[in-house]
Amino acid sequence: MVLVFVRSRSLLAGGVSLCAPGVAVQADQSRAEGGEVMPTKAKEQNIEQLVEMLGRSEAVFICEYRGLTVKKMTDVRSRVRKAGGEIKVAKNTLMRIALERAGLPTVDPYEQGPNAYVFAYGDVAAVAKELRDYSKEKGNEALVIKGGVMGKDLLSKDQVMALADLPSREVLIAQVVGTMAAPLRGLVTVLSGPARGLVTCLSQIKDKKENAA
Repeated sequence: MVLVFVRSRSLLAGGVSLCAPGVAVQADQSRAEGGEVMPTKAKEQNIEQLVEMLGRSEAVFICEYRGLTVKKMTDVRSRVRKAGGEIKVAKNTLMRIALERAGLPTVDPYEQGPNAYVFAYGDVAAVAKELRDYSKEKGNEALVIKGGVMGKDLLSKDQVMALADLPSREVLIAQVVGTMAAPLRGLVTVLSGPARGLVTCLSQIKDKKENAA
């Protein structure tokens, strides 16, 4: 138990209660025997929800949304949902715990600032494309794509952008139907499964663009 002493009447965040001078109140956290701060019940529920969302996702993208209005956040949520994704605003510390529990890499380089985590449940490229297109529209500069996680790999911003450049699964299949019958079987297998094997391809696309420039 952590005790906090307040010298004057104040509204305590988390406890939401008024305390007289010198009154000890229990903070909204607890500690294990080793001194490690343990999540409260509410935080634990949030972590469990994040772990469940990670388990259903092919990828998760990290975006900073500082300065984004409520209306604009509602707009981008709607567009991402139509593309097969979901936006979840979560504390970076809770997301770190959720990623660790899910056996995924943490996103240390992207933890600064308020982050929105974008879960791609189906077509990863479609969700990445919506994020990229929205962030490039006039007035939406406050939405900044930082990177992401796909499988066991940490994605850079450039890799997310390269992913957004890829055609949808349906378009890729349509482009090769009738011309690449044998290779198509392998392509369909890749496209119908998790998109996590695309990380290497994304790096190659990024390198080609840099060489062309």
